[in-house]
Amino acid sequence: MTRRMTPLELMTKLISFPTVSRDTNLPLVDWVEGYLNDHGISAHRYYHPEEPKAALYAHVGPEVEGAIVLSGHTDVVPVDGQPWDTDPFVVTEKDGKYFGRGTCDMKGFDALALWALVEAHYARVKTPLQLALSFDEEIGCLGAPPMIKAMQGVVPKGGPVIVGEPSMMKAVTGHKGGQGFDTHVVGFEVHSSLLPQGVSAILEGAKIIDFANQRNAENMAAEPSTLAAMFDPPFTTWHVGQVHGGTAHNITAKDCHFAMDFRAVPGDDLVALKEGYLAHVAEIEKGMKAIHPETRVEIETRFDVPPLKPEEDGEAEGLARAITGDNGTHVVSYGTEAGQFQAAGYSAVVCGPGDIAQAHQPNEFITVAQFEAGHAFMRDLVARLA
Repeated sequence: MTRRMTPLELMTKLISFPTVSRDTNLPLVDWVEGYLNDHGISAHRYYHPEEPKAALYAHVGPEVEGAIVLSGHTDVVPVDGQPWDTDPFVVTEKDGKYFGRGTCDMKGFDALALWALVEAHYARVKTPLQLALSFDEEIGCLGAPPMIKAMQGVVPKGGPVIVGEPSMMKAVTGHKGGQGFDTHVVGFEVHSSLLPQGVSAILEGAKIIDFANQRNAENMAAEPSTLAAMFDPPFTTWHVGQVHGGTAHNITAKDCHFAMDFRAVPGDDLVALKEGYLAHVAEIEKGMKAIHPETRVEIETRFDVPPLKPEEDGEAEGLARAITGDNGTHVVSYGTEAGQFQAAGYSAVVCGPGDIAQAHQPNEFITVAQFEAGHAFMRDLVARLA
């Protein structure tokens, strides 16, 4: 019989695959599928339509609906330019911590979920358990929606979903949603001394970017709803993090590229927020075309992540609280795949080991104590299912 690996051995193996979002994750998926097959568990894949990436999902236990779903992502953020003290793709234990890219976000949880799936298989659980590992979470939660769709009819429809993003093993029942828009302003070049005859993509882009300042000021001044007041900050925020464009200091800029993003509190209308931005862009574009008809603004949606809304008597929340004993109220301002599972009809909660403050950092780590807390959670879960 193939030996069952420990959670630490599994995390060490998963982290050895440098699955940065820009690169393939197929070697990791191949290994996980092989490991499951060695233990008599069938796995299924959803392939990215254009890139060498795949999501993987599997079901153990009775072939009935209502499985507990353990959800994680396989991709990690880059380590380029970060001052690491150890090899980021080798788990290093030091001072009560496991260091390595993904220990916290979120291959630590992936390893625990993989361990639980195999243990549940051998325990012949009476309530089924599923594993769902996505790709491209770190660049906008792009991989989960097609994976969720692909799961339907291949494995029985799951019930409560536990998304294991680092929450210090607290039951997070709400998070912000968001959308991102790649914005390309196309101007008309002239010598800068003839400014009125040209259209500067940068100056027009600045007018569009100011939309973020206007909305943030309005939202900050408004009285937050009861639900919004749970978040920090308690309002929807707009942000531009990078701007690129221009050719020379004495030429009106032909191009200006930036990404306009918002993070919305649950209850705000994401469609209306997007339409408000597009209306502002259209107004700026109208003024540009009045000067030169070839100018334009091109918009492409980069990501679209629905919020996680607190559920009344939520099944996933109840399960997480029953195992952890946590009865506090916890919401976060970052987005996760939990909102996407919820939008697809699942009950969802965020509950995983580690501190989000360590995510994406050089010398990323998860404490040994938090990893062990996650292991205890999985042992309890498997026992309940059995």
